[in-house]
Amino acid sequence: MTLFNGIRPFYPHDRTSFIFAITLLVVILVFLVFTLTLLIILPGIRGKGRVYSFCRIILSFFVGVVIVVVNFTGDWEVGFARVSTIYKAFSNETITAEVGLHVGLAGINVTLRGVPENQLNETIDYNENFLWRFTLNYDEQYNNGLNRGLPHPILYVAEKFQSKSPCLIHDQYRFSGHYTTAMMWVAFCAWIITNILFSMSTIVYGGYMALVTSTFMIFGVISFATVQNVSPCIIQFGPTTLKTNFSGSFWLTLATALLCFILGVIVIIMDHCIPEKLRTFFMLNGEEDDDNEMSNGLINHTFTDEHGNALYLKNIKNGFENKDFVVCT
Repeated sequence: MTLFNGIRPFYPHDRTSFIFAITLLVVILVFLVFTLTLLIILPGIRGKGRVYSFCRIILSFFVGVVIVVVNFTGDWEVGFARVSTIYKAFSNETITAEVGLHVGLAGINVTLRGVPENQLNETIDYNENFLWRFTLNYDEQYNNGLNRGLPHPILYVAEKFQSKSPCLIHDQYRFSGHYTTAMMWVAFCAWIITNILFSMSTIVYGGYMALVTSTFMIFGVISFATVQNVSPCIIQFGPTTLKTNFSGSFWLTLATALLCFILGVIVIIMDHCIPEKLRTFFMLNGEEDDDNEMSNGLINHTFTDEHGNALYLKNIKNGFENKDFVVCT
């Protein structure tokens, strides 16, 4: 590769999936393995308990997957624009392309795809990440992009999120992402406690913890939504403006939070109104019946003769023995 007036004629690609990264796939795979493992034991459960267990497993792991996965997705806020713009710095050559901006909790992703992809004797299909985690400096990554010679549209969009940019949106997005991440991990811990309480006799406390899970998820959504409080940064490509709106991960998190809230309310109401059906759904009736029987000290025995005919019932209750004779036919 040679330089022409100090400009690289070709740009090295550093492709990164903006939605399905390796970390995200690993998280989904782990939850999928746990779900399949629990589903394998369903055939060993009799009657309606099999359906109840299936519903609990699916709902529980769905909530858990959403809480963890949205921490790694890059589509909390998304925008696209089809533009005609300069392709390289210090060049008058223009291209027609679709520019995409994907904002996640840990940074942004800028995509550039030519329409058509093959223009200027090149395949124009770029996908670049710029992160603002505590261990990564956004400005340094932007400078690395400059040194690598990334296309002008990508650098133009990334420049808007610099800490020294006149837009002044870097700090708002960075801290909103950090607070949202913290809220989501607290919600994940609450979700684990919820599942533990649902497997015990104190089901109603599991309902309360479901409300706590929902509360922290809503706090996370609100934390990210505060980015709307800053003055909008105009990303202008000639007559076309690139605008972003809340996208998949944002609305999925909000919907899951509402789902947890509804489930928590249902559990609490059922515990006060029809607790026996609630315990049946969580398959805890068997333990309750055994406990009641032992606490009452009631044990029934049926005695039969050598021909298998019932002779009498022997009830032992509170240390006293009663015999109820049965008429045999």
